[in-house]
Formats: sequence, structure tokens, C-alpha cells
Amino acid sequence: MPAKSQAQQMAAGAALSAKRGEKRVSELDGAAKQMYESMDEQELEKIASAKRKNKPKHNTKS
Repeated sequence: MPAKSQAQQMAAGAALSAKRGEKRVSELDGAAKQMYESMDEQELEKIASAKRKNKPKHNTKS
């Protein structure tokens, strides 16, 4: 499942970084912390690796 917005992609990247031990979990907040707790490394990598071109900064659709 690729990211639907740049914000979602950045949150997934931060969570992935924490999963890999490159960033402290205590530095995460909001969506990044929720993603860290609920997703595994493979799921986070799929979301974080999506192309950013033509993605909105925030997804307004539910």
C-alpha cells in the first residue's frame, strides 16, 4: 500500500527509521508513533518508498 500523501510517507519513514534502530522511539509522535506500533518493517517500507511526485502534502479524503 503506497502512501496517499507526503505527510503519510514522511511519518512512515520516521517509524521505519525507529524500527531499524536509527532513531529513538521517544522522538516519534502522532501518526509516526501509531505506525511504529501497528505495522511491521515491510509494511512501513512499502509506504515510505512510494514516489512523492504528484502527491498532496496532506490527504483530505478519507
